[in-house]
Amino acid sequence: MSDELATTDETVSTDGEYKMSVTAKIDEVGPCKKHVTVTVPRADIDHFYSESVSELGDQATVPGFRVGHVPTKLIEKRFRQELSDQVKQRVLMESLELIAEDNDLDPINEPTIDIESLEIPEEGEFTFEFEVEVRPDFKLPEYKGLKLERPSREIADKDVDEYLTRFLGQYGEMEERKGTAEKEDYLELSIKFEHDGKHLSEIAELVVPLRPVLRLRDAEITNFGELMADVKTGDTRETEVEVSGEADQIEMRGEKVKALFTVKSVKFIQAPEINEELLERIGAESEEELREEVKNILERQLTYEQRQSTRSQVLDKITESADWDLPETLVSKQVENALRREILEMQQAGFSRQDIQARENELRQKAISSTRQALKEHFVLDKIATTENLEVQPSEIDMEIYYMAMQQGESPRRIRARMVKSGMIENLEAQLRERKAVDVILEKAEYTDVKMKPQEENKISAVARSVCSSFAASAAEEEPEDSDEE
Repeated sequence: MSDELATTDETVSTDGEYKMSVTAKIDEVGPCKKHVTVTVPRADIDHFYSESVSELGDQATVPGFRVGHVPTKLIEKRFRQELSDQVKQRVLMESLELIAEDNDLDPINEPTIDIESLEIPEEGEFTFEFEVEVRPDFKLPEYKGLKLERPSREIADKDVDEYLTRFLGQYGEMEERKGTAEKEDYLELSIKFEHDGKHLSEIAELVVPLRPVLRLRDAEITNFGELMADVKTGDTRETEVEVSGEADQIEMRGEKVKALFTVKSVKFIQAPEINEELLERIGAESEEELREEVKNILERQLTYEQRQSTRSQVLDKITESADWDLPETLVSKQVENALRREILEMQQAGFSRQDIQARENELRQKAISSTRQALKEHFVLDKIATTENLEVQPSEIDMEIYYMAMQQGESPRRIRARMVKSGMIENLEAQLRERKAVDVILEKAEYTDVKMKPQEENKISAVARSVCSSFAASAAEEEPEDSDEE
């Protein structure tokens, strides 16, 4: 910094505030990625230096001088480092804002700048560089008047009975199966995985319902139901498993692995009788009220399925022309967000943890490709939301949390606290904004009703475990229940 405070002709904006005269050279270094070289004139540096000296002089406490009467030279000498840091911070902040404004840059994240290594020179211009990822620039496709097919079906008493049986299972008692295993019995298993004759990994204990398919995070055992047919405690079974092509362990992708199962026990759930005690525990006044609530849940799930079907058609149509690329770093960061949002929607629709886990594992196995598509959908919907001036109100977030709390049997306050802590509250807001954008499209669409296929029985048991590692935590994994005792 020069010893004398330079007097420069300040550039003043229309609102009377100082405006810098920085220049920026912007280079395309990858899809949605810019390399920016910024040059800050000496006049701008001197302006902020002069401002900082003045502000510090008005409040600095120096022995022998009254506050506000400390000589400028002494301020510059005594607070040299503070002035340097303050000027650097102001120059960077102001120039970054100005560059984004003047060049229509819409950053996705914070620019990569090593602030500690930057030093503003004593004389002459100040130049710094950074890279930043920006939103893709594209023209919105036509999104009004789309022709869509809407699946529909009636909810029958049989549907209510089947859901109620599954729902009441959580209040039943687990009992030992004396004979051989039957469909939906719970198998307590240990599994050893071998590759090329060598031990790969082991799951010491796993409890899963007996269904046709067992889905792990990095593989799917499609013959699980046949393999475990008529097993009893102490039986062993083995089969071959192919590791997913998108497993975390790159060297194991597509490899064949031997899975050896040992059945530790076979149990089934004895569903409870519907009586006053059970109804009180559930929070229903009568069996009729309980059945009505189940029907409401099924109707919400039907609405969810209809929305997912029409939404899928909408997204296919509005992203047909989305041929722009995305940086790999952005894709990898968004994989977890995409999973969280999908889980959130299924929770709101009342799906069980098993259903959610099955969907999560499927998404993980197809993570990279699905996330690329999801990001393009997000950018298109976000641009539509901006075009339509759509915003999410706090009351709308509160209502969504209330519905989730009702469904999960928890307090809204606890649900909100957990979402804030995990970062899912931002996902919820983004999801609601995108939902509004889809609503705008759906409101203006033309529909043809088509008969929905009959609901299939649940064929998948999904677990948060992997072939290539002994244990992997899951975003949808069940949390320990709170004790009733205080």
